[in-house]
Amino acid sequence: MQKLKKIGIGVVFTIAISVLFAFKSDFFEVAKQIEIYTTLFKELNLYYIDEVNPAKLTDKAINNMLNELDPYTRFYDEQSVEEAKINSLGEYSGVGIQTKFYDKKLVIKEVYEGFSADKSGIKIGDEILKIDQTDIKDFNHEQVETLLKGVADSPVSLQVKRQGKILNFNLKREKIELNPVPHYQMIGQDIGYIPLIKFNNKASSSVKEAFVDLKSKGMKKVILDLRGNLGGLLNEAVNITNLFVPKNEVVVTTKAKLKKWSETYRTRNEPVDLEIPVVVLIDKESASASEIVAGSLQDMDRAVIVGQRSYGKGLVQRYRNLTYGTKLKLTISKYYTPSGRNIQELDYTNREGNTIPKFSDQKPNAFQTKNGRTVYDGGGIAPDILVKVPKTTKSSEALFASDAIFNFANNYYYKHTSIENAQNFVFQETNYQDFINYLKQENSSFKTQTEHRFEKSFATAEKENLSKGIVNSYQEVLQGLQKQKIDELTPNQEEIKQEITNEILHRYYYIKGAYQYQIIHNKSILKAVSILNNNTEYNNILNNE
Repeated sequence: MQKLKKIGIGVVFTIAISVLFAFKSDFFEVAKQIEIYTTLFKELNLYYIDEVNPAKLTDKAINNMLNELDPYTRFYDEQSVEEAKINSLGEYSGVGIQTKFYDKKLVIKEVYEGFSADKSGIKIGDEILKIDQTDIKDFNHEQVETLLKGVADSPVSLQVKRQGKILNFNLKREKIELNPVPHYQMIGQDIGYIPLIKFNNKASSSVKEAFVDLKSKGMKKVILDLRGNLGGLLNEAVNITNLFVPKNEVVVTTKAKLKKWSETYRTRNEPVDLEIPVVVLIDKESASASEIVAGSLQDMDRAVIVGQRSYGKGLVQRYRNLTYGTKLKLTISKYYTPSGRNIQELDYTNREGNTIPKFSDQKPNAFQTKNGRTVYDGGGIAPDILVKVPKTTKSSEALFASDAIFNFANNYYYKHTSIENAQNFVFQETNYQDFINYLKQENSSFKTQTEHRFEKSFATAEKENLSKGIVNSYQEVLQGLQKQKIDELTPNQEEIKQEITNEILHRYYYIKGAYQYQIIHNKSILKAVSILNNNTEYNNILNNE
């Protein structure tokens, strides 16, 4: 027995020494690499022939390093820390617009109803030239956002270009509260419809407020629309799930490298309704917190999930404070639904260059819901009812990633002083042909990767004086590529029409107009209504019958 004790002590001592050595080894390697970088940076700063920008070099070094991990681990400088805070809290002081850079221009992408910019007549598509007396052409997007935001009630002037005309507006900054539920309404006599666009810290309270209001109007069934919702705060996902399930139910668990960061998230409040039939809508852009809500309600057999397979983000991030007011958001754990599923799609750990394996390509593991239905891990949340959509062609992907639809909608708006109300508006076939003609005339409005590479190859040939004999052939091939690009939009014609319709309705009726239209025309919403109106079908899905 004494000998066994000695052996046991020896094993423990050996393990302790090994752990300590590994820790010291890791610490030494980190310290070594930091010292290498510090001395290299010092030498560059002292002796490089031209002036260097330390902040710019460091920022690029950090971002290149983090890009090797996953797209969610990122560094925030002092300015972007404030932007991250706004996204989380859902409020800031500004004029009520959302902007974007494209084609070296700063353009207004969204105007929020009822705020200063809207009241002053600012429109979607306006190009901002000056903020107060500052010409913004030499600023980046983050710097411009800083210029637009400021103390509530402070004045700010904007000079914009609209349809070739220069216009000036005097605005007043005000507190902007971003409502994550931009619209809700009844469908028919007893179905409530609640879209949620982001999981900020107002998400659960806004959904609850809409739910209570709709219930007072006779709601007996509800559709929660999470399509296009990229996620946000995990706690808000738990609280929204809690609206429909009892207190103390496990919604999600996280497993981290550090045990203290591995947590089990349970519902903490009394639910608002345990009986009301629920349909949750998801699509390929529903991610993170959206997948937690959909996955937990599916595992508990509390809701029918309708739409397309979700994005597949099963990773959790946390902010860590760094020096000089900067922050690091890093992936610290994986999350698991109540049945034990991790729905992560991309395997970043085993990436090789630009190739990232997909868990959905591997054999999935089977899990059981509360009622014994079989569900699977990897590759997002599979809906209970699939609403099929055509596969997006490469040409259509290039179109959706471009600004062609946005620009066409601007032109449409200024050619039509008014349109039908949102629910009755129809983008006719003749309108679609106008769009196709617009793409042909404005060919540079969107380009495929093949076009970009082909044009780049020809430019290289020109530099090397090898293009003289192939100019005609080049033009012929390029025209063929452009025609083929337009032809390959046809399989996704309905999706393209839908996207154009949404953009047009935004300009006349704000974001709520797009939802009012979808309630009448969208396939996923119509399918949800059909299921909720058929109690037998709804119950059979959840009871695996």
